[in-house]
Amino acid sequence: MKTLTNFFVRLVQRFLPDAFIFAIILTFIVFVLGILFTNNGPVDMVSYWGKGFWDLLAFTMQMTLVVVTGYVLANAPVIKNFLVRLSRLAKTPAHAVMLVTFVASIACLINYGFGLVVGALFAIHVARQVPSADFRILVAGAYSGFLVWHGGFSGSIPLTVATPGHFLEEQMGVIPVSETLFSPTNLFIVAALVITLPIFNRFLMNSSNTLTEDRSHWVFPDETVPKKEEAIPSTPAEKIENSVTVSMLMGILGLCFIVYHFVTKGFDLNINIVNFIFLILGILLHKTPKQFLNTVTNGVKNAGGIIIQFPFYAGIMGMVTLSGLSEQIASWFLTFSNEHTLPFFSFLSSGIINIFVPSGGGQWAVQGPIMIDAALAIHADIAKTAMGVAWGDAWTNMIQPFWALPALAIAGLHIRDIMGFCVMILIYSFIPIAIGLLLL
Repeated sequence: MKTLTNFFVRLVQRFLPDAFIFAIILTFIVFVLGILFTNNGPVDMVSYWGKGFWDLLAFTMQMTLVVVTGYVLANAPVIKNFLVRLSRLAKTPAHAVMLVTFVASIACLINYGFGLVVGALFAIHVARQVPSADFRILVAGAYSGFLVWHGGFSGSIPLTVATPGHFLEEQMGVIPVSETLFSPTNLFIVAALVITLPIFNRFLMNSSNTLTEDRSHWVFPDETVPKKEEAIPSTPAEKIENSVTVSMLMGILGLCFIVYHFVTKGFDLNINIVNFIFLILGILLHKTPKQFLNTVTNGVKNAGGIIIQFPFYAGIMGMVTLSGLSEQIASWFLTFSNEHTLPFFSFLSSGIINIFVPSGGGQWAVQGPIMIDAALAIHADIAKTAMGVAWGDAWTNMIQPFWALPALAIAGLHIRDIMGFCVMILIYSFIPIAIGLLLL
């Protein structure tokens, strides 16, 4: 394991470019594949790329706010103190990575956006508590918690098929979460990953002997904020900017809406309400508008990669979906599937498509109709097939930089810092997922 781990770490450090360059390379790969394997020419592929380029603008803003509001909330004194106290449970590097992985996994089960932020921020505090721990593996461990998101309460595919009126209702009906999220298959996979990932990542920590000497870019975000002496407010404008009352009134209004949301919609913890909660708590806990805005200014610096890269992934998704390339990938796996193996091959095909379409909801819109029609034709388990697609989407996120960008922005690392370890996590996680889909 030590040899294999260090091989992937050295390979990634040497050959994996910056995440933005990776997105550009992936763009041209999909462009060529679309020409070679579909009935589309270069002009068609360019058209698909341009049509899809701006399709993720709303989502880009959501993920930007995940980073910014998460940063703001984590830098509030009361939250920072809680994370520091929790981080003190870690006494050794092995304890550190196990604790970070477990906390991130539980947070991602609750909500994927929440988990991405909490995992990265907690890794920072644990790294300060155990400075001898390899910070790269701590962040990789935090990101590995993202593996379980599609089997948790924010999983887009199981929640979609459980919603009356979803776009595949005529073919498959409404599938309750008791048959997806709370099925024996899903419960086994989730439990296996939550319990064993911390242990596996501990062995990663023990196996790594390639800790780089150059830690110049390992600068934790809130350590870069210069502390300034605040001048006493003198003008009416300055007094308003430093008014606790203004923040409290805004916070109370926000809390009223949060209560209203959960009373009227139940436990609907979507990405918008998570961002809203982070935002309102950030306003309240920073006490004054000026302190809040100063922290926001510093937090925005961490979101540059997301803002510039997500449109390129939207263009890639446009080429993959509009050209029919994703349908060809999914259909190829169906040629050797039967009623027992279809969920597993749905998982594999979904893992490949996720490299090009890193969005659970977007991927289900493309792959869902193909897999459900196949499941109906060969009498395979529809709910299990849907969860196969969901787990494939979650699985290859470990080697797809798209979802790592928010965590990396918060942690202040590059994609090559963690990707070698994520490859090992990808290889290991295949085992419990495959067992669940094939044997349960």
